[in-house]
Amino acid sequence: MHLHSLMTISPIDGRYFNFTKCLRNIFSEFSFLKYRLYIEIHWLKKIISMHKKLNIRKIKAIDITLLDSIFKEFNEKDALYIKEIEIKIKHDVKALEYFLKDKCTQLKQLSNITEFIHFACTSEDINNLAYALMIKDARDKIILPLWSKIIKFLKDFSFKYKNVSLLSMTHGQAATPSTMGKEMANFYYRLQRQCLKLKAIEILGKMNGTTGNYNAHLAAYPKINWHIVSNEFVTSLGISWNPYTTQIEPHDYIAEFFSCISLFNTILIDFNRDVWGYISLNYFKQKKIDNEIGSSIMPHKINPINFENSEGNLGLSNALMHHMINKLPISRWQRDLSDSTVLRNIGVAMSYSVIAYKSMLLGSKKLIINTSELENNLNKNWSILSEAIQTVMRRYSIKNAYEKLKEMTRGKIIAQNDIHQFIETLNIPKKEKIRLKLITPCNYIGASSKIVDEII
Repeated sequence: MHLHSLMTISPIDGRYFNFTKCLRNIFSEFSFLKYRLYIEIHWLKKIISMHKKLNIRKIKAIDITLLDSIFKEFNEKDALYIKEIEIKIKHDVKALEYFLKDKCTQLKQLSNITEFIHFACTSEDINNLAYALMIKDARDKIILPLWSKIIKFLKDFSFKYKNVSLLSMTHGQAATPSTMGKEMANFYYRLQRQCLKLKAIEILGKMNGTTGNYNAHLAAYPKINWHIVSNEFVTSLGISWNPYTTQIEPHDYIAEFFSCISLFNTILIDFNRDVWGYISLNYFKQKKIDNEIGSSIMPHKINPINFENSEGNLGLSNALMHHMINKLPISRWQRDLSDSTVLRNIGVAMSYSVIAYKSMLLGSKKLIINTSELENNLNKNWSILSEAIQTVMRRYSIKNAYEKLKEMTRGKIIAQNDIHQFIETLNIPKKEKIRLKLITPCNYIGASSKIVDEII
């Protein structure tokens, strides 16, 4: 069964194997079978626990553990056997049911309850709960830990460089300064908001039969309140219960889930592009790794490839997620099959995100701030102080303050001496002149540093 990474079609399982192998225990075909087996076994255990109400033979607690052992011992041989059955009958969930029946038939203690395997279930009762657990595990074990690393990097970076002045660029032109720490704090705050939202999204599941009305359940046991049983079962899996569905759980929560991730990704694309630009401006240098090559012909290059890789993979992930957001909540009448193949690509969409997150983190470790270049660029742009001067002039009711500074500075190279000479001509208190002359492009940062302290 081993397939060399060189022979795979997708780079997810080939070139980026080491980045995405953490998702294999969740989204591989083997893992999908195992999640569905988990649901089938737990539904059977739920039925067994209702033996008095259902008038079936009681199974000893020690014998019920045999069911758990079927799940715990599930292996590649078992998975291949299920796939062999599926090839014959052309139905994946029914193949799993037959596999479980076969396993239970071989165990004398469980042989009398085989007809209660998959009892009153439609395939989607099993599938939707399996996907819910897969998404929950991917969120809690993979996505959120990676998000936490990214957010921690931004938090630490913001605090470390909260006092390092930065010439802002609005419309690509020199503008009022900030600090590098404050600009990173902006990303920290935006990403942290999405992290909190992702944690709060309810992951939903249903267990209510062919069209969501317990028809088969009530046909067999009309006196049982299957609505309550469904609630108990779904919530016992650690997910929230959706009481109103057709044959399928409508996937609204998956759309919410991917909407949150795609927005996180979009914010991270914004971050990648900003950092790429700062590297281009020489505001950041990158650590030199001796055995790495930046260009096949230009020996001098250290390219920002990690941020470029991250940006590209975030775009791929978002493209898939946006399709899922638009597709999955829509199903013709009580059910069509168009969601099935889309759902099987949830792991693909998440894989591209995981590749991107890890690439961004690798690139972040290479960043070295270049304070001298930041200072040089600030000191070339004394005209940015025109904002401060004209605002103080307004405070003292000097007419046409904006227009005067516009005439003096717009489109011109202005030096420190030009600014100070202009300040001397102003009809304002001497102490204000002194204060204005103390303002430089490097220290004209407003409350940037304090804002970082507050947000952190």
